[in-house]
Amino acid sequence: MKKIGVLTSGGDAPGMNAAIRAVVRTAIYHGFEVAGVYRGYQGLIEGDIENLNITSVGDIIHRGGTMLRTARCLDFKTDEGFNKGLQMLRMFKVDSLVVIGGDGSFNGAKRLAEAGFPTIGIPGTIDNDLAYTDYTLGFDTALTTVVSAIGNIRDTSSSHGTVNIIEVMGRNCGDIALYGGLAGGAEAVIIPELDTDVDELCRTIIRGKKRGKLHSIILLAEGVGKPYELAEQIKSKTSSDVKVSVIGYLQRGGTPTPNDRILGSRMGAHAVELLMEGQYGKAVGIKGNQMIALDFDEALNMKKDYDKGIYELARILAI
Repeated sequence: MKKIGVLTSGGDAPGMNAAIRAVVRTAIYHGFEVAGVYRGYQGLIEGDIENLNITSVGDIIHRGGTMLRTARCLDFKTDEGFNKGLQMLRMFKVDSLVVIGGDGSFNGAKRLAEAGFPTIGIPGTIDNDLAYTDYTLGFDTALTTVVSAIGNIRDTSSSHGTVNIIEVMGRNCGDIALYGGLAGGAEAVIIPELDTDVDELCRTIIRGKKRGKLHSIILLAEGVGKPYELAEQIKSKTSSDVKVSVIGYLQRGGTPTPNDRILGSRMGAHAVELLMEGQYGKAVGIKGNQMIALDFDEALNMKKDYDKGIYELARILAI
């Protein structure tokens, strides 16, 4: 092994740059060359590959997004696209690859590993939807953004006496809503993992009004969807003024938190160490503050469930 490649794929996540930096500098420290693949698997297919050095990754650890840029690539799922990508890796003399992204990116990395190409995955997604690891890269920053937004919305909500539904990201995983709701003191958290009793939600809002509460904050995960329909139901049942805020891509951008910078650095370095040890076809993760690595099959097939203790605590504290 002489040259390690690194790419970011799928949705960007804060902390990806920290992971890229760690891959590049750890690899160079141990005497390897490094190639950056731009625009994910799409760039791989098109040969958008350049050698990176220590200076290439200077002054990026604090930046959101990804210096390698990213894209979603359906072509790589085809035999033609996959074979073209594999050919490009060989053409540019890349011996192994670190893929930073979510489950879709990991499926591409898994296919490369199954074809005999040494590949390691780093979980870069704000959704925190990969069950094998305690946290995915970018989740902490997205959560911090959501909690800040809750605080801002609460100020105007209190001034006007409104109910505010805040839709957050996470696809079919409710972790951003769940942890954001607890940290932000929301009156209710609605996640795709659980059915919602709208009548019970309305009773909570009415009880709050009766004791003089000036506002109500409801965190809604995007996997549940239909925030405006929910707003109409609440308005009809409680006679409240209900507003909807969809935070959207604000959660994906911004300066990564110290936790995400540290996590990205640790995961990037560990990915290179695994390649040096001849351990391929694995996904890097963190459990109990320790770095772990599981085979792609095991990591991708683990079922993600919500934290029942966190949900119950959020419900109790919202009385």
